[in-house]
Amino acid sequence: MFNYIKVAVAIPKLKVADCIYNKQEIMSVIKNAAEKKVKILTFPELSVTAYTCGDLFFQNPLLASAEKTLAEIAAETKELDMLILIGVPVLSDNQTFNCAALLHKGKILGLVPKTLLPNYSEFYEERWFASSDDLIQEEITFAGQVVPIGGDLIFAAENFPNLKVGVEICEDLWGPIPPSSYLSLYGATVLLNPSASNELAAKPGYRHQLIAQQSSRCLCAYAYASAGIGESTQDTVFSGHSLIYENGVLLGESESFSQENQLIYADVDLELLASERRKHTTYMSHLSRAHAQKFYREIKFSMVEDELDEFKRPITAKPFTPADDASLSKRCHDIFMIQTTGLARRMEHTHAKTLVIGISGGLDSTLALLVCVKACDFLNIPRDHVLGITMPGFGTTDRTYQNAVQLMKSLGISTREISIRAASLQHFEDIGHDPSVHDVTYENTQARERTQILMDISNQTGGIVVGTGDLSELALGWATYNGDHMSMYAVNAGIPKTLVRVLVNWVASTGELDQKASDILLDILDTPVSPELLPPDENGNINQKTEDLVGPYELHDFFLYQIIRFGFSPAKVLFLAEQAFGNAYSRETLLKWLKNFYHRFFMQQFKRSCLPDGPKVGALCLSPRSDWRMPTDASSRIWMEEVEKL
Repeated sequence: MFNYIKVAVAIPKLKVADCIYNKQEIMSVIKNAAEKKVKILTFPELSVTAYTCGDLFFQNPLLASAEKTLAEIAAETKELDMLILIGVPVLSDNQTFNCAALLHKGKILGLVPKTLLPNYSEFYEERWFASSDDLIQEEITFAGQVVPIGGDLIFAAENFPNLKVGVEICEDLWGPIPPSSYLSLYGATVLLNPSASNELAAKPGYRHQLIAQQSSRCLCAYAYASAGIGESTQDTVFSGHSLIYENGVLLGESESFSQENQLIYADVDLELLASERRKHTTYMSHLSRAHAQKFYREIKFSMVEDELDEFKRPITAKPFTPADDASLSKRCHDIFMIQTTGLARRMEHTHAKTLVIGISGGLDSTLALLVCVKACDFLNIPRDHVLGITMPGFGTTDRTYQNAVQLMKSLGISTREISIRAASLQHFEDIGHDPSVHDVTYENTQARERTQILMDISNQTGGIVVGTGDLSELALGWATYNGDHMSMYAVNAGIPKTLVRVLVNWVASTGELDQKASDILLDILDTPVSPELLPPDENGNINQKTEDLVGPYELHDFFLYQIIRFGFSPAKVLFLAEQAFGNAYSRETLLKWLKNFYHRFFMQQFKRSCLPDGPKVGALCLSPRSDWRMPTDASSRIWMEEVEKL
């Protein structure tokens, strides 16, 4: 199960004040949920009676029928290993409470009354109900069972890691400090909200904002079940708009105004939530505040994990890039401006006269060059402050050389061409290396010669060397130590290779560049990724393709995100990769490159321990000064042994 749990929201067809009919529809949805192997199911507010009963809540027959109906539902679900929330009115302490009843295997685990009662506009709840704050008793007899009651209940699965369930009801979420804020601080990872929120023109968007924000603040999963169209009466119309969020990410949404019963469900990642809570040290610091001192009763129940037959959860193969075009464009703009502003600030602070950058005609140096140009525009200084240097070597092809030269010319920067062939051959002679032996010495000599040229010219021109290496290369250690590994400001250090590609394509499509420059960018995007340190093939084409050697960058970026962002195990990363990439890669191929990722990631930490400065652009960063502090000599044994078993 990898600590996933299937959470569902039900929107049954209801009739106002008809408990018998409502029970039939509720049971129909429960049976459907059982077939889907749902483990947690929440119905809307007061779903046994319907929410819009008004003064009928003063009628003893309705209250008695509701209690009887809940007892029957409990009895009929005693074989189900499912936590079921059903809304029901409850009499206690000479008052009526708007409650959520939590059922499991026929037992009523607890009753959670609503705390904040709306009494404005179309709402008059204080007329019929009392707040959970008005409770006197902590335990009552209801539906033939002795049941805990209160807003201080958290439902904890004894043998299901990280599963603790908290409940708040409708208006509770709209308050300045919702009960779910406290519930999550005291351990609740899944928050359920049975609601009866009538529909207004702008309300769906506000619901999205509210639930997305609360699930983010509470680092929780949030299942919101809203009453369907059967509640519509007099001046109010209900749509059944229901949502499932996890840490700000939408996992499921109902169809509004449906005339049929609905069930939406998703697999919630409890391990992800637990990982995020451990990482965010300010999360639990709120408990030390005097105003947050509350006490909760933990109600234990036993739940068995099911196999993941149907995995209901969006898993993207490109975790660093948004799927929709509008979000993608905004994200690219923001990232590009972070890079630009960071470089411009460094240029100002060091009083640099030039930005010195090596241009190879490849993706990384192209993005870095675009950032340099934009930084000059940002500072209102001529673009000739950028000094682009192309340094042909033994592996340089005509395609990349021409792209490098033409792009620099099109962007209007200063340029120089310095071949590294003679200097490299002299170095081979100095150290006694046979130039026909194309080993690591042959390759790294060229990378270090290029870096030395850039460093010396930056001294010569009063400038700084702008690094071009990206986040994916840092993760894999795919950089020559004290070669392209080093610079004075590394503008791409926080950007994975898959995102570098997206950013270059975005710049090409914005219309800011002329057509020739855009065409060059598109050709660069179509060029295989290569360090070009080995001679071309007999046709003059690139003979050294990075992804043939270290693996596809789309896989490595996916591995990087799951492993570093959330700390997932190799088995879970493999499972997620199989879900995300489908039939694009075999299991054997995924395992091959996953093993390679772990091996390289651990072996190459020494390169990340002494990185130059570079702007952090996303939640994942490998700089030792901000996000990633790993011992250089840490053993990979635990991870590699698990990969071998897989």
